[in-house]
Amino acid sequence: MRTARNAKIMNSSDSSRGESVVREKLSAHSATAVVDPPSWTTRAKPKGMARVPTHAVLPVEERRAYTRAKLSLPLLVKRIAGQRENKHQSLRTTNISSSGVLFLCPQRIEPGTPVVLEVCLVDRPFGRGSVKMLTEAHVVRTEPALRPGWHAVAACFDDITFQREEPLPSRFQRQ
Repeated sequence: MRTARNAKIMNSSDSSRGESVVREKLSAHSATAVVDPPSWTTRAKPKGMARVPTHAVLPVEERRAYTRAKLSLPLLVKRIAGQRENKHQSLRTTNISSSGVLFLCPQRIEPGTPVVLEVCLVDRPFGRGSVKMLTEAHVVRTEPALRPGWHAVAACFDDITFQREEPLPSRFQRQ
């Protein structure tokens, strides 16, 4: 709780002349005024690191502009550096955002390489209502994965188009 000192106690007469300092009898309430505690002190305290100086531990800075969602969605690599991919191996995303994707791939793709990816966002039986994202992207990072022989590939989207397997109902189409 914070307190504010009373100005009457702070101002005292000069005692160097031998005069006695006259102090008023003040009640405890008038000597200190109670100030409401700030709202941040009344919030629930996080559990975890107690007694850690705040200057020693800083919050982690998030460098990404868009948040990532940990989703395992089906992904196909259609083209790598303009060359059509013959092995249409179905891969899975590790995480995805509106600006990029991280996925595991059996082959190493060098950073800067343009790729064409197809991500299945909604998969319905018999293709009715399925939504796929077809994107041109470029690889920004490649790291060895925990799985031997596989690589974690991070790609940034350059151009995105969506494909629906069935036409939109007439009430949703522009007229």
